[in-house]
Amino acid sequence: MTAMRARDAISISALRSAIAALDNAEAVPVEAEPTTSSSHIAGAVTGIGAAEAQRRQLTEADVIDILRREISERLTAAEDAEHARATAHAERLRAEAKVLAAYLAK
Repeated sequence: MTAMRARDAISISALRSAIAALDNAEAVPVEAEPTTSSSHIAGAVTGIGAAEAQRRQLTEADVIDILRREISERLTAAEDAEHARATAHAERLRAEAKVLAAYLAK
């Protein structure tokens, strides 16, 4: 919230991306989805909550690993941007990596 109030676009972008990566990691694998339980509609499930799947619970180690990957991806992309002479983009990616690294230091 602090980044949003300060209108810190770099922090907001980094944090939203990291949150999306964490949400994706919590997703249930496709093979864990419920199978058809209706004889009338292919792929349908019946009953209250029958189509809901419990999300995967991430451990602290999982979260740290995901954040490290996000930082690494940004730093690699920043190097690529430098080689392409897109220095402004490279600086932004490094700044986003720095924002995420600050959360690992806590």
